[in-house]
Amino acid sequence: MKNYVIKNKSFLMDDAWDVIVVGGGPAGCTAAISAAREGAKTLLVEATGCLGGMGTVGLVPCWCPFSDKEQIIYKGLAEQIFEQAKKNVYNVSKEDIDWVPIDAETLKRIYDDMVLSSGATVMFHTMLSGVETDEQGNVQIIYISNKSGLSCLKAKVFVDCTGDADLASWAGAEFQKGDQNGEMQPATHCFVLSNVNEEEYVKGPLLHSHNIESPIFEIVSSGRFPHIKDVHLCNSLVGPSTVGFNAGHLWNVDNTDPENISKALVEGRKIAETFRLALAEYHPKAFKDSFLVATGSLIGIRETRRITGDYILTVEDYMDRRSFEDEICRNSYFIDIHTAVDEIESTNVSELNIEGRFPHYGKGESHGVPYRCLTPKGLNNVLVAGRSISCDRPVQGSVRIMPCCLAMGEAAGIAAVLTSKSQTINVHCIDVKELRAKLIANGAYIKETD
Repeated sequence: MKNYVIKNKSFLMDDAWDVIVVGGGPAGCTAAISAAREGAKTLLVEATGCLGGMGTVGLVPCWCPFSDKEQIIYKGLAEQIFEQAKKNVYNVSKEDIDWVPIDAETLKRIYDDMVLSSGATVMFHTMLSGVETDEQGNVQIIYISNKSGLSCLKAKVFVDCTGDADLASWAGAEFQKGDQNGEMQPATHCFVLSNVNEEEYVKGPLLHSHNIESPIFEIVSSGRFPHIKDVHLCNSLVGPSTVGFNAGHLWNVDNTDPENISKALVEGRKIAETFRLALAEYHPKAFKDSFLVATGSLIGIRETRRITGDYILTVEDYMDRRSFEDEICRNSYFIDIHTAVDEIESTNVSELNIEGRFPHYGKGESHGVPYRCLTPKGLNNVLVAGRSISCDRPVQGSVRIMPCCLAMGEAAGIAAVLTSKSQTINVHCIDVKELRAKLIANGAYIKETD
């Protein structure tokens, strides 16, 4: 006989929660901050023990570019967090804005301080475990599980920042997943090597696969390191004699499948140690005495579900550098789709993505992200922010980056408050002009349409 402990604590069942944000990655943090700053009683539910997602527990070694090669375009809360995060990073100048390394411990504290000082409440080590939706498309209750057992929460509006659109999909929202065959981009398990000879690392060959002199090509072609199946090797100096790696690929990983992701974590840790051994042999001047100090508690998942919203952002929108009347931020990152396993013909390929199919933007170029991409069809009181917004697959390879997620989250938090204050709780019917005005007042970079 199974026993389920359901806690009905008063603060859990209290209808006074205006906004509940599920997922404390970049989008979830800014959603909670912006909602709380607008005066909403806000709860942020996070499955791990800290905020920040891939930038902290995931050990992604650096930020994707914050600029359009002319100016910072991920502004508002995104820029505030970025500027604070840069202050304690080793060997980074105030002027650096693109590919800036991340000090994960510093970033954890920044998110803690900003979320809590906004007035939001945070609940760590708490998993979303179920959703109840009525026939009209209103989420009535979400179930959470933690050391108190199974509990239920109520709110006027929910913001899904889980990355996998768990809340929205469980509530009945339509979604797409991967390509037409269900194939998803490979994952990467980030890691950190320390006791690196910093001088030799800096002056030695660029390790990235864009450099044909990188030792990664010899490592892969040797066939002696079976856990390293490709030449993907991004890395950054994240501290004194300490290098963070976003390297290698794990194929056929589905973050919505617990058994699958458990196996991937085990393999990811093997990949990290194999990189240490391979680099010690093929780049001994820098890595001979290095040791593996950390692997991410989260695997870097590039793709799972994408909701179907009121608008689907398309690759044509991206190529046209389109602006929208309801845009809530701009994005300038290139389309970065890491190759599916069936596209690999040999281990000697120079780069495992299809970015070459889509030209990179020039200086000052970007596209808008419409608010309608955050509103799942069929649900009235749910917003989605982060890599699972409504877009086609190529565009998802661009908007999934942390700077864009920070900007989307801020918009989702304000939109949730506007919805919570309306007579009809419906995220599809808010005054978008008011939303945009609030974002602009907070420093957001948004283009006006003709």
